[in-house]
Amino acid sequence: MKTFALLLAALLTGTHPVQAAADEVSIAFDPSQTEIRFTLGDVLHTVHGTFKLKRGTVRIDRATGKASGEFVVDVASGTTGGSIRDKRMHKEILESARYPEAVFTPTRVEGQLAADGNSTVQVHGTLNIHGAPHEITLPVSVHTAGRQTTVDTHFTIPYELWGMKNPSNFLLKVSDKVEIDIHTVLK
Repeated sequence: MKTFALLLAALLTGTHPVQAAADEVSIAFDPSQTEIRFTLGDVLHTVHGTFKLKRGTVRIDRATGKASGEFVVDVASGTTGGSIRDKRMHKEILESARYPEAVFTPTRVEGQLAADGNSTVQVHGTLNIHGAPHEITLPVSVHTAGRQTTVDTHFTIPYELWGMKNPSNFLLKVSDKVEIDIHTVLK
């Protein structure tokens, strides 16, 4: 169980764990090892963009799978490569001056990790975005080959349902959901 918790902590955070207590692993998330991408589809084309991770820590109880800590995304860092679109995204949709961060707080981890090969775990928690908390479960895929491990999650945010403005107008019709992909590589 100790090996599982240490490996899980490292895989979920992109860093090496530090033992905090006999039954707990505490780790610091390395933003330089993390890519956060988003995709928003519309009728004519698809918009792709990125966000940066500000900081993150996580603590996992090896015996119970309970987790705590936070992953803080810098909402103001969001970019799509189009200055006019980005300005509108920050001012009218994300309101990043008012809500500069999105925070995921993990509460528990379920699943088993293979020492080598592919594994999937479920990370349960709360995503606080645009000023409101939302329960969410992240499916986390882990691939280990030798000394390198990749960690990926893909999930959907129903941003309109969660209180953000849909940028659609009479000429442009976009999805009311945004797809999020997070990727970490460990060496």
